[in-house]
Amino acid sequence: MHPQRRLLWFRRLARAGALLAAIVVPLGAWVRLTDAGLGCPDWPGCYGHVFPQAGAGFGKALHEMIHRYFATTLGAVIAATLAWAVANRRTRGQPLAAVVALFVLVCLQGAFGALTVTMLLKPLIVTSHLLGGMTTLALLWWLSLEPERRDLAERERRLRRYALACLVILALQIALGGWTSTNYAAVACPDLPTCQASWWPSMDFRNAFVLWRGLDVDYDGGILANPARIAIHVTHRIGALVTGIALITFALLTLARAGSRRLRRAAAFLVFAVVLQIVIGVSMVHFGFPLALATLHNAGAALLLLATVTVVRGYWPVPSIAMVPLGDVDRTH
Repeated sequence: MHPQRRLLWFRRLARAGALLAAIVVPLGAWVRLTDAGLGCPDWPGCYGHVFPQAGAGFGKALHEMIHRYFATTLGAVIAATLAWAVANRRTRGQPLAAVVALFVLVCLQGAFGALTVTMLLKPLIVTSHLLGGMTTLALLWWLSLEPERRDLAERERRLRRYALACLVILALQIALGGWTSTNYAAVACPDLPTCQASWWPSMDFRNAFVLWRGLDVDYDGGILANPARIAIHVTHRIGALVTGIALITFALLTLARAGSRRLRRAAAFLVFAVVLQIVIGVSMVHFGFPLALATLHNAGAALLLLATVTVVRGYWPVPSIAMVPLGDVDRTH
């Protein structure tokens, strides 16, 4: 098999994993939002069974196990991706270190999944599990994207640091979103743009961001008082404003400076993803945080991450003399 065709199949495998991860991440949110995080008090089974048994709590147990089934399948795909990368490690352009890191990450995700149950939904563990899932999604998507074969213009090169900064800002906002969800702070502000009918309501920041409160504390339903939950929610809103401005500015600069049509299309889609996430967030508050919109908000964050990674990837093309385009391979094989 031609080396470039091996890379093509590797990217296809990574994209299949990314699509699976894009399902697993919202499924995790759905499990949390339906209060099914402790639907199965053991791990990896459910009350000692591979499939939850009929009886009291069957619905929540089923939600949790569906998430586990998809996550296990994703783990198998990532293991296959690692095997492919190792087998073809001498192929020019074949990523290996990133794939090994991805495999280690998915193993850690399994551990965090177990700790989520055994540590009674501790926000730090659950938020870390969410961030691990998002990182898995981002890595798989990055590996699935074929780098452009072109030389980067100087005006584009200047945006590289901004690209990475935007990725960090988005990661912090996703972490804030996870912290808001795991502390049951989403409903702390039922109005918009104000919160509790005030532009700056009474808030308890001191208790809002305590990362660890010891063992044997059951967080199911949350333990924070309302002022602390309001502080978390307001911080998430401010973070959303900062993130939205940063990403849209980045996308507009890319549209103005990018010498690649593919990169400009990715930037236009990033603007769409930001606007979509804002609309979902506003709709959640307006309609009283229904389950469908709350789950969609998590899926919107995943879409926003994919859009950002796509644009960032465009700022790291392969020099034009470094590779043969896959189109030429397809025409000759």
